[in-house]
Amino acid sequence: MRTSAILLSLAVAVGAPVTGRADETVKIDSATLGGLRARSIGPAVMGGRIAAIDGVGGSPATVWVGAASGGVWKSTDDGTTFKPVFDDYNQSIGAIAVDPSKHDTVWVGTGESWMRNSVSVGNGLYKTTDGGESWKLTGLEDSEHIARIAVDPKQSDTVYVCASGHLWNANEQRGVFKTTDGGKTWKKILYVDADTGCADLQLDPEMPNVVYAGMWQFRRQPDFFNSGGPGSGFYKSTDGGEHWQKLTTVNGLPAGNLGRIAVAVSPSRPSVVYALIESKSTALYRSDDLGEHWHAVNNSFNVTVRPFYFARVVVDPTDFNRIYKPGYSLTYSTDGGNSFTTGAAVHSDVHAA
Repeated sequence: MRTSAILLSLAVAVGAPVTGRADETVKIDSATLGGLRARSIGPAVMGGRIAAIDGVGGSPATVWVGAASGGVWKSTDDGTTFKPVFDDYNQSIGAIAVDPSKHDTVWVGTGESWMRNSVSVGNGLYKTTDGGESWKLTGLEDSEHIARIAVDPKQSDTVYVCASGHLWNANEQRGVFKTTDGGKTWKKILYVDADTGCADLQLDPEMPNVVYAGMWQFRRQPDFFNSGGPGSGFYKSTDGGEHWQKLTTVNGLPAGNLGRIAVAVSPSRPSVVYALIESKSTALYRSDDLGEHWHAVNNSFNVTVRPFYFARVVVDPTDFNRIYKPGYSLTYSTDGGNSFTTGAAVHSDVHAA
């Protein structure tokens, strides 16, 4: 019977007659299998992690997407269709930032920042000034992993880059970098040590000289992963990164060694800032006074699960109390983080929102 089934399958493929019993020949034709229809069996939602998303202010039809191992994609029809625009370059994407003032200028940081043992490395920072038709490598080639890019909304040539650095070994091209000439030159403005990189970075949209940065000590080896240590910390600058204040327990942060930190400034009320802080008691924190004082608001499961891997918080652009937290699902809060509701379940690996 097994042999007959195999022969039948082959016959369907080639449209040839096949022998059933020893004394019978069965012809496979349209009359026999005409009712069968092909259907897709994949890849469903298993195409890979989406590492970064950015859009164009005032033009919601244009969407930029960076995949963990699939390059950069652009849509100009509200996400109905996408085209790849980065195939000639590195396919591991960590960050995307559209210039708020010049929408055809887009920055891409290569090297996924969600530090699994399977992440691919990047080879620096790229820039396009023609909407993705052409790209130029602008530096940070040895950073390997870039977690965030922030463009000054008032000065297009001023850009901040949050470089996580090497995953498997120490290196010095990590921390926060800044350019004031559109990427021609870079200055390292926040650096802890060769084991500590930048995990997240945000600018105040109204006062872009106010900068928040989460610094993260981490190291992966074949048999273990360390997230956190004395190098980790939460920093704030009020002069564009010339000087930094390290936030501590005095400001309301948790005691002890910290791990990865994600930060989100509310676009509609920049005095409200959220931070997901990995610690012995990982939680979502909130500040209502430009990051000077903090208090924990939520430690529910999807907020705190795998904080080294799901370190992203997004604030609604028009409602400072509505925030989104990716994780095993996409959850959202409408009360400033006090409670969360689970949204549509797309896949149990949500990183960008």
